[in-house]
Amino acid sequence: QVQLVESGGGLVQPGGSLRLSCTASGTIYRVEIMGWYRQAPGNQREFVASITKDGRINYKVSVKGRFTISRDNAKNTVYLQMSGLKPEDTALYYCNADISRRNDYPLTNYWGQGTRVTISS
Repeated sequence: QVQLVESGGGLVQPGGSLRLSCTASGTIYRVEIMGWYRQAPGNQREFVASITKDGRINYKVSVKGRFTISRDNAKNTVYLQMSGLKPEDTALYYCNADISRRNDYPLTNYWGQGTRVTISS
């Protein structure tokens, strides 16, 4: 079994910062792309940022320059450093990863349970 567990959400004022973490645990052979998505109330889940195992990064346009994604492959952990936070960043943030449990298993996509980020004064 594989689990993705997020942490680091909370309530911050506009302009503030937060750092989200997500660690994959369980029976893992390799972790390929890891990323973050978010879902605001009444909205669909949307892509925020992703990073491949070899460090290729993509961002949602509206978070470029404010959010930084990184990962520690040895710890199967991905981070999202968020700064310059705006009320429109308020959402439930989900971790996502493509993981293979054995060397002869295909990649399977996994989701975390989400961590809430609220930006409000």
